[in-house]
Amino acid sequence: MWREDVLDLKLTKFFEISARALLSLLITAILTAILAGIVWTFYDIRLVFSPDSHGAFRTILVDVLTVLAIVEILRTALAYFSEGRVKVTYIIDTVLVTVLTEVMAFWYREMSWEKVAMVIALVLSLAAVRIIAVRFSPRSRREEL
Repeated sequence: MWREDVLDLKLTKFFEISARALLSLLITAILTAILAGIVWTFYDIRLVFSPDSHGAFRTILVDVLTVLAIVEILRTALAYFSEGRVKVTYIIDTVLVTVLTEVMAFWYREMSWEKVAMVIALVLSLAAVRIIAVRFSPRSRREEL
């Protein structure tokens, strides 16, 4: 019995150390992606001086919103790194930013009303889940006690 407890403790410690090492690599990759996204956005500013400035603004807008989505992913990874768990609200925020990026892109192309309705339903569903997750989070439960 004692040997099994020691073995479980060692395996748990190994898992935690391995997860932190891999997460550190992931955070480094995310930071590199954010830096590349910022550089790419600044590079795309040159498109503003082209004849199709409307397309240039669309490209820059999508670039900026994509970087913001990656920042939300970084926020999720950092929360896991510091708290040892992933917050549902961070994941929902990431999906909301990504979906809203697509909504912004809808402004620049023709979309059927069915697709627009599906996106609106998705955004409203995510907003409702976000509100429920904040309202019934474990942290708020502890504060009520």
